[in-house]
Amino acid sequence: MLIRNVDVEGHGPMVDVRIENGRIAEIGPGLPGPGDVDGRGGALLPGLHDHHVHLAALAAETASVRVGPAEVRDRTALAAALMSGPAGEWVRAVGYHESVAGELDRWELDSLAPDRPVRVQHRTGALWVWNSAALRAAGLEGDGRFWREDERLRGFVPPVRLDLEGVGRRAAALGVTGFTNADPHPASGLTQMLSALPQRLLVMGVDEPVKLMLDDPTLPTPAQLARVIGEIRPRPVAVHCVTRVQLLVTLLALDEVGPVDGDRIEHGSVIPAETIPWLRRLGVTVVTQPHFPVERGEAYATDVDADDRPHLYRCRTLTEAGIPLAAGTDAPYGTADPWAVMRAATRRDDGEQLQPGAALRLFTGEPQHPARTRRLTVGAVADLCLLHVPLREALRTLSGELVRAAYVSGLPITPA
Repeated sequence: MLIRNVDVEGHGPMVDVRIENGRIAEIGPGLPGPGDVDGRGGALLPGLHDHHVHLAALAAETASVRVGPAEVRDRTALAAALMSGPAGEWVRAVGYHESVAGELDRWELDSLAPDRPVRVQHRTGALWVWNSAALRAAGLEGDGRFWREDERLRGFVPPVRLDLEGVGRRAAALGVTGFTNADPHPASGLTQMLSALPQRLLVMGVDEPVKLMLDDPTLPTPAQLARVIGEIRPRPVAVHCVTRVQLLVTLLALDEVGPVDGDRIEHGSVIPAETIPWLRRLGVTVVTQPHFPVERGEAYATDVDADDRPHLYRCRTLTEAGIPLAAGTDAPYGTADPWAVMRAATRRDDGEQLQPGAALRLFTGEPQHPARTRRLTVGAVADLCLLHVPLREALRTLSGELVRAAYVSGLPITPA
């Protein structure tokens, strides 16, 4: 395939790009041969890679009711949402936050939706709450609150229709050519199921790195975590760190066992200033979500300890310190649009804002080395994103509406 008249960073004002056997074979002006695609002056970029996403949960959204603060404002609206489906059928509700109607348990859900099995997922993805009808249907007991028990609960719920075709199509329309699935305990057969997606795929735990979940109530000591990491070596790890203490335990453990190329901190929700030189010395990559302070600013103002608020989802201070940085949407627990994440990263009002080019690079890294920016050079894999406009103009808006086509190994996954 020969793509003519495109703006490729580092290759002059306008060039052609030839693709052979899934790789870039030539880049230059006026390449011989008939053109297959006229880029019309648009930018040709490395395809975007979402470095932290939960694909099965994202694919289940079309079979779910959204009950987050953006969709329901109070208890009455929550009850209406939970009762919106056919009577007697299981209701899968997602995105809940306590600002809607306080903390939920089985009895509170019974008062809202008594005549059907209901399960509600907290927007963090860590907690499910079931009502009595759901517990009875599954033969379970208790208060209906299940913390990080997805693996156990899978066998108790009816199958959920996963709209993988829709996930792949919508992502391709945004120029996404690759995903890193970040589930801590990937279900059996997950990789095969996700292979239906047209995007390139890395599944943590199956591929490298290995995902490690940390929760404060069950937090290991640094020595215990070091032993776990040591058993995984030489494979790199991606450690889930959403609190100050989780980050400190991880850094102490990595100090003890020693870092390896590819180690990652997932989220880096709270990174105190005094840990930044430590992170730099270890050389670990931080894969963060710069949009969360924008999407959740109102809730963070009350939910997050005042001492932690200045340290949330750092970007600029990390890049200035030379710490490798990349981003993932964390969809469906955040927006699935990487361009919206980029815009948020440039509009932070807390001193952590990035320049547009740096925000774009959050999603153009190598899958296993997210902060190592991919370049369009001869020999590179032809995972590409073609825009309607030149790069300079695209950086002014950082909008998914500018995407014209996406290619994986030189093959279109969206119409050109």
